[in-house]
Amino acid sequence: MDVLGSGHEQVVFCSDPESGLRAIIAIHSTALGPALGGTRFYPYASEAAALADVLALARGMTYKNSLAGLDLGGGKAVIIGDPRTDKTEPLLRAYGRFVEALGGRYLTACDVGTYNADLDVVARETRFAHGRSEAYGGCGDSSVLTAYGVFQGMRAAAQHCWGSPSLAGRTVAVAGVGKVGSWLVGHLVEDGADVVVTDVDPAAVERLQARHPGVRAVADTAALVRTAHDVYAPCALGGALDRETVAVLPARIVCGGANNQLATPEVARQLIERGILYAPDYLVNAGGVIQVEDERHGFSFERAQAKASGIFDVALRVFQEADRAGIAPAEAADRLAEERVRSVGRLATIRLPR
Repeated sequence: MDVLGSGHEQVVFCSDPESGLRAIIAIHSTALGPALGGTRFYPYASEAAALADVLALARGMTYKNSLAGLDLGGGKAVIIGDPRTDKTEPLLRAYGRFVEALGGRYLTACDVGTYNADLDVVARETRFAHGRSEAYGGCGDSSVLTAYGVFQGMRAAAQHCWGSPSLAGRTVAVAGVGKVGSWLVGHLVEDGADVVVTDVDPAAVERLQARHPGVRAVADTAALVRTAHDVYAPCALGGALDRETVAVLPARIVCGGANNQLATPEVARQLIERGILYAPDYLVNAGGVIQVEDERHGFSFERAQAKASGIFDVALRVFQEADRAGIAPAEAADRLAEERVRSVGRLATIRLPR
């Protein structure tokens, strides 16, 4: 992979053989501010696979933070390994020292395989770890507002498609009921939606159905995408929307919490051809970064939730701009994000007195 031609400002490979740390930190842009993005702990098949993932995720964070109206750039980190067996205090603290060495260019937080308690450990070595536990003055579980933002985006999509910002009476298929998916299901059930789910972890489904007995479950994603539904919500790992999946998808709307849902750029056009409205992932799942960013100012859940509610209005604007310009919503969202990076980011060239 041509890292130098990827458009990223900085890519750092981190290694500490004694603790077993193998990590990559990618900073895509600091035009709007320090690069904020979570740390993913995942057993990648190879370093090349980890690099490809972190580069895509970091770029997505630039767009996410811009469209959310935050004064933050985009970055991401991945730790290569199985979090169930490889995660230790020395490894997390070694990682924290690499984050600290970047001097604040990169701000880290939780992602797949990392939790608030892990960031508490990382923070023992760096000032730039956020999304910490409430016991340490942090914002707690950022998946709470991630799911809330996805729900707001889904409400906006319903408004655009059906003239009402409600999922009542609609069937929503949720793929992945982990941290974000389980909270999203709660909002959907409360709104009156019929919900069908799947997850690779049967225990996650069991926990969800214990809280929401009316939720149905199917064996796997292949079965889920063929189940009759109005809205498809990918809430697991990226690449969920490939040509084969979209070809059989019965949904009118796709809106979920996973990052990088489009397996290839061409899938955006395929969704339009099939009459499926796609709510861009980095737009609707920005509630988590809004929650984490608020921690930097002395966390207020109410303030962060109020800001995350704005995802509804931004999503409507994206859908309307896509219709007006005759382009995919993903392209419309990209344009809005890029324009803010250009127009606000250029202000850094105006020198201020010291």
